Amino acid sequence: MGKEIRRLVIEMSARSRSGETGSSLSISDLLAVLYFKTMRIDPKKPEWSGRDRFVLSKGHGAAALYAALALRGFFPQKLLLGHRVNGGAFHGHPSKGAAPGIEASTGALGHGLSVGIGMAYALKDTKSKVYVLIGDGECNEGSIWEAALSAGALRLPNLVAIIDDNKFQGFGPSSETNPFDLAKQWKSFGWETLRVDGHDCRALEQALGKAARARKPFVVIADTVSGKGIPAIENTLGAHYHVPEMPVASRKKK
Repeated sequence: MGKEIRRLVIEMSARSRSGETGSSLSISDLLAVLYFKTMRIDPKKPEWSGRDRFVLSKGHGAAALYAALALRGFFPQKLLLGHRVNGGAFHGHPSKGAAPGIEASTGALGHGLSVGIGMAYALKDTKSKVYVLIGDGECNEGSIWEAALSAGALRLPNLVAIIDDNKFQGFGPSSETNPFDLAKQWKSFGWETLRVDGHDCRALEQALGKAARARKPFVVIADTVSGKGIPAIENTLGAHYHVPEMPVASRKKK
């Protein structure tokens, strides 16, 4: 399913001739495990009160979220044709109400964790979990650490943050801005931490299973590859805004 998500991401980006492809490709396996193995959801009842919630704080990875939701059955795949095109509902960042399964409008980096904390606090006496996917570059935002401190103090056991640690952000390597150990940083704010290979689906499933049993906020730091699946751009800064070329035959058909 991670490969299928990547395939759809590449098709959407090529079709619209725009996108932040590398960031979507790096989280495809994370979303595959969340939507097909981990979260309690029902695509036929997207507003089911007992569902788990997912917030894509790094909203620029929206293409991967749209692909995952379509593959999981929240809406027909043909709606993906409306990604980043005039008149389409699927913008560069997710917008709540654009389609079933989108829990929050995000894109202003650093805000998603606070949204997730609000959800988790409201649901703390239920069985519902809240998962928030954050970029490693997004951890430069002070609002992330204000939220992390709040969640640690509240000891929310139903809150799980996942960091897409693909080592790059918009204009350079993430280490140039934050050279510190992410695990130690989050631990100091009262979170339980675990680092895992973000493309090893079995390891991810086990890590998220452990997170679901935790008694305080849990962060899974996933080592991922920016541009995963396109060897020519993997682990490069250029992957972030890479737009694949649509085959000539496909352009003519369009």
